[in-house]
Amino acid sequence: MSSLLTAHASRRLVDKVLVDLALLVVAAGFVVPLLWLLLGAFNARAGLAVTWPHPWTLHNFHAILTFETTYRPMLNGAILCGGGTLLTVVASVLAAYPLSRYQFRAKRPFLLTILFATGLPITAIMVPVYGMFVQVNLIDTLTGTILFMATTALPISIWLTKNFMDGVPLELEQAAWTDGASVMQGLRSIVLPLMWPGLSVVTIYTFIGLWGNFFVPFVLLSSNDRLPASVSIYTFFGQYGQVVYGQLAAYSMLYSLPAVLLYLLLSRRLGGAFSFGGAVKG
Repeated sequence: MSSLLTAHASRRLVDKVLVDLALLVVAAGFVVPLLWLLLGAFNARAGLAVTWPHPWTLHNFHAILTFETTYRPMLNGAILCGGGTLLTVVASVLAAYPLSRYQFRAKRPFLLTILFATGLPITAIMVPVYGMFVQVNLIDTLTGTILFMATTALPISIWLTKNFMDGVPLELEQAAWTDGASVMQGLRSIVLPLMWPGLSVVTIYTFIGLWGNFFVPFVLLSSNDRLPASVSIYTFFGQYGQVVYGQLAAYSMLYSLPAVLLYLLLSRRLGGAFSFGGAVKG
């Protein structure tokens, strides 16, 4: 009996070690590129290998902190992604409300269509979209690019918003309707304040997705003074005979800051998600 227990314990120990090793390999796949990024940004002679800076220097940041290289692409990216995120969140709330609160015959097919659209590859529709934008004179415009980027983010945002809105008790709105509030007043005064954590998730998810979108602005924008930072990284990478890896690492660090700052700004709203307490009692 004791030998069986010992063998079982040995197998569990081996399985645990194997799982830990697998997790370490996966973690290394994330940590090593991040370590290269952090060290390379402060290394004037950075290469493809992960090396300790000697000496530590801010030369790479001084080289890229120019209007053409960093400031203008960052501003363009903020306009494109900020506008696209705002438009997406507003449209998602208005589209998710009837899906969450009402029952109608086309509800399930519509939700399945949205779910299908979340998996539709953007590359499959870019050629007809480009042709349409040329015909309606929206090519190489920030407005047209914002509209299309918001459209690409809308299906998954509607799906997420609807799920978060389902968590708000309908009885709270019904009480407001009894007091004379309209549907839009109930949405604005009851539903939205209670689902702020969910809206924060949708906002962060949408902004990060748009901020990292390379293909759409690369196709729809042709003027250098309108390109966002996601495209400027590509042009910066290939405009020299050889890549200056230290400057590229420094630029990548600055490029990631807006998404990190947005997460830090909205993350405090995620802790108390849907804490209704005793709001529907009695």
